[in-house]
Amino acid sequence: MVKKNHLKSLAKKTTTMNTSPQTRIATFGELLLRMNVADGNRFTQANEIKVHVGGAEANVCVLLSQLGIQTDYITRLPQNDLAQLALNELQKYKVHTSKCVYGGERLGLYFVEAGNQIRQSQVIYDRSNSSFATIQKDQINWDLALADATHFHWSGISPGVSNEAGLACKEAILTAHKKGIPISSDFNFRSKLWQYGKHPSEIMPDLLQYSTITVADLDAIEIYFGIKTDNAASDEDRFQKTFELLKVKMPYLKTLAMSFRKSDGPAHLYKGLLIHESNFYQTQEHKIHVVTDQIGSGDAFNAGLLYGLSHKLSGQECIEWATASGVIKQSIHGDFAITNENEISHFIKNGSSNRINR
Repeated sequence: MVKKNHLKSLAKKTTTMNTSPQTRIATFGELLLRMNVADGNRFTQANEIKVHVGGAEANVCVLLSQLGIQTDYITRLPQNDLAQLALNELQKYKVHTSKCVYGGERLGLYFVEAGNQIRQSQVIYDRSNSSFATIQKDQINWDLALADATHFHWSGISPGVSNEAGLACKEAILTAHKKGIPISSDFNFRSKLWQYGKHPSEIMPDLLQYSTITVADLDAIEIYFGIKTDNAASDEDRFQKTFELLKVKMPYLKTLAMSFRKSDGPAHLYKGLLIHESNFYQTQEHKIHVVTDQIGSGDAFNAGLLYGLSHKLSGQECIEWATASGVIKQSIHGDFAITNENEISHFIKNGSSNRINR
């Protein structure tokens, strides 16, 4: 039975928080170059492109590393200067990349046209036959890659890229499970991926069954598992009912988190919900008046959650950290959440602010 806990306590000061020295989170996914149309123009108006480095699991690593947790980012890359550009960005934020492998011809790309309050943002993927998409079985020695990892994180994007990437992801998951390493996942369904003839429901349940921690959304849960809840019910009731149904499919699952985003006129409402060790927690709704860049906010949410769990914070503090990280990311250009413990802690205690820190 899920026990409700409506605490609204704020996170404690982070100056006394320390992960154990051996904490090391490994992730696996595709490293990408993001090509952003400049100045709010549409694709068909583009005369300038701004380049960012990104990728769901890389985004998680970058924020965790800024928060003082050791991270290993594992992927397959071509040996060229574009790949080096991307690696340089990760290394700038102290993400360890020594376990990456090399091969293939090209780095994956994706193109972004920023939307606004009237129209949606648009994404075009250029990831076919990338080095990651063409990864082959046994190209990564997972026993060695995860030798010093205390946690493994992956997302549903990897199996969506190609059948080969999905098989490599399964190798990693099975190795982590065999080693007794806790596994976290992000459902991360992308409708424009999954172009290789398999429906996500044929692939994802087998991979997700080993997760102890997962971040999901109601739509992806329905696509992967066929689990539906009453649209007329409250977010809280749907969330808790989903957890009970999901536990049947994911027997190791102890922690489920979701972020909920709704429109409120020109502003957006954003909140986080969590079930952890059979207890329910939620945050207040944060009103976001201006969104600078929404891409990567889910990854920041993941990183904030993993930070809280790694520090053995209370369930309420964990979901506050996840939600604050997701909100702050939306104020930052690019895929990465460029922030720190003090800034996130300040947001948890005080909310958003337009004051100058001086």
